[in-house]
Amino acid sequence: MYPLRFEPLFRNYIWGGRRLHTVLDKPIGEGDDFAESWEVVDHKDGQSVVAFGDLAGKTLHDLVTESGSLLLGDHHPQDRFPLLFKFLDANRKLSVQVHPDDARGALLNPPDLGKTEAWVILDAEPDSVLYAGLKRGFDRDALAREVNRQTTELCLHKIHPQPGDCIFLPAGIVHAIGAGLVVAEIQQASNTTYRLFDWNRVDKDGNSRDLHIDAALEAIDYESGPVAVQSATPTDHPACVQLVACDKFILNRWTLSKENGSGAVTLPASNRAEIVAVIDGELSVSGDASGTSLSKGQTTLIPAACTDVEISLVDDRPATFLQAFLPS
Repeated sequence: MYPLRFEPLFRNYIWGGRRLHTVLDKPIGEGDDFAESWEVVDHKDGQSVVAFGDLAGKTLHDLVTESGSLLLGDHHPQDRFPLLFKFLDANRKLSVQVHPDDARGALLNPPDLGKTEAWVILDAEPDSVLYAGLKRGFDRDALAREVNRQTTELCLHKIHPQPGDCIFLPAGIVHAIGAGLVVAEIQQASNTTYRLFDWNRVDKDGNSRDLHIDAALEAIDYESGPVAVQSATPTDHPACVQLVACDKFILNRWTLSKENGSGAVTLPASNRAEIVAVIDGELSVSGDASGTSLSKGQTTLIPAACTDVEISLVDDRPATFLQAFLPS
């Protein structure tokens, strides 16, 4: 096993744009609706395929089923790789939506995981907003009333995010990403979304997207209230802060620079799989089979069986990466 780079899987939706290329240098094709780049995924709706090395051509699910203990270590066995990492370009605002928890996901046909997720803002246009959680005082009846009036936005807590902000969204939190944002997202490996409101928009053929109002109203956690931007917590390494720690994943942010004395860092063998995604600059990853550095917008999955992996700056230029893994 070695650090694995996968071919990105692009998703085109009406709210997408071109910034997966202009901001993250993704090799997208023609068109102005490139919405998501799935970087690490093992799901019925998408499969990561290894791009380099002896395992090239293998899907992530192949590795889970054929080499699960080497890939997942202490978290083996799993039916599938339990995390999904993606980048999003919200050129237009996304629908107001909510995701089920694990218990509700298990009742679907076919069953799916719940979806707890976290966003890290990579780029934000002036006056961009996102919506996270209900305002205080809005229960199910009050929300249903405003949805029926097509004034759902009145119920939603609004945030004006800045690059670097992290927003944590447990399953059951109603939310929407606003226009003008580029986001990195770590989530459970689920693709189940209940749309509550889609801003009354239609596609090029005049058709509205499907809504799932009853399922959404049932899945929402009405006790949680407004969601705040996460506070970064120091760790025992000066270059690393913890953004999220929950029962589904841990999310850390590393900032390497010669100035802070962190031109390189070693991720020690830990018997767990770790996702590493560069969100600024360029990094060299020891054992990478591509023969190239990992640049902004690129991701690698470090299998549990890897020995120590060194991540270091390229030409001493500062760089930042996200690190995500399953909790112990």
